[in-house]
Amino acid sequence: MNWIFLIFAGLCEVAFTFCLGHAKNCDGTEHRLWIAAFVILYALSAVLLSKATQAIPVGIAYPIWTGIGAVGAVLVGLLVFNEPITFWRIFFVVTLVVSIVGLKILE
Repeated sequence: MNWIFLIFAGLCEVAFTFCLGHAKNCDGTEHRLWIAAFVILYALSAVLLSKATQAIPVGIAYPIWTGIGAVGAVLVGLLVFNEPITFWRIFFVVTLVVSIVGLKILE
């Protein structure tokens, strides 16, 4: 169950990155709503990470959490915000995924 908490914590990190991307392109009430969603998702991510670390060592959970967030943020940038797809971006995303899988295998 703690691995599920950790995965959802990472997905919340991706979601709050999505909110930041939208918040930068608007103002007024819409901006405040995106920022509110960011804050809620950020807090939920931290709570879920904290719950996951009750059974998963912090040295494993934290890098996996940040890795899920990093890979997800890059993918959101590429797929949603039309950031350029380059060889090096894909290369380093694949490197991150391999590292995350490696940490899980070692756990």
